[in-house]
Amino acid sequence: MADRVLDDESLKREHLVISLSGAHAYGFPSHDSDLDLKAIHIAPTAALLGLQPRHVPAERLEVLEGVEVDYSSNELQPVLLGILQGNGNYIERVLGAITVRALPELETLRPQVRAVLSRRIHRHYRGFAQGQLREWEKSGFRSVKKLLYVLRTTLTGTHALRTGEVETDVTVLLEPYGFGEARELVERKQRGERIELTEALSEQWQREVTRAFTVLDAADAASLLPLEPHPPAVAALEGWMLDVRRRRFGA
Repeated sequence: MADRVLDDESLKREHLVISLSGAHAYGFPSHDSDLDLKAIHIAPTAALLGLQPRHVPAERLEVLEGVEVDYSSNELQPVLLGILQGNGNYIERVLGAITVRALPELETLRPQVRAVLSRRIHRHYRGFAQGQLREWEKSGFRSVKKLLYVLRTTLTGTHALRTGEVETDVTVLLEPYGFGEARELVERKQRGERIELTEALSEQWQREVTRAFTVLDAADAASLLPLEPHPPAVAALEGWMLDVRRRRFGA
């Protein structure tokens, strides 16, 4: 069903990559999970050199056969700037999530992005996790889904800071970082989007979530990543983008 949306949107813009994000990429999809499609598109170079150059994002939300399809795409240049600033959302589109469609250039971009990863990602993942924590609090600390989003975000950030690798599937990260008991949460979430915690589990995980933030902060302090991207790596990334632009001039 997502192909219908992607075929339609691909007539409007050239996608460097389209990734399946959300619960499917995070390791806890259920029968009623929506399809969260995150993309990066490349605008024609000539269109960026006019009097009113634009890097316009695109969004589309549609329900097809009872499944919500949520598509969004951002232009290449602001995405790469966001990656340099540590934006995990954009980094995951290139290095994580589940690739649905991609141009061959994606394979040459990936090592460029790995080379510019820095400890700036800590601020993004911590801020994102705090936002997810507030959402969990709004549910009365009962939503299994919202709790898993907190754990997913903190542990993806932890793993990236520790290893330089981006892993979005929380089931891969639970045991290595001391959260194996959350396997039960994943099993609960896989039964449905609105599954709730018991009062006892809610109290337990309110304590454990604090530890997840501690683990994330410790990973930042011990990270082998540089404080900020190295200038030669930034220059190489810009060179990659300019080469992509040259090949599309007048397209």
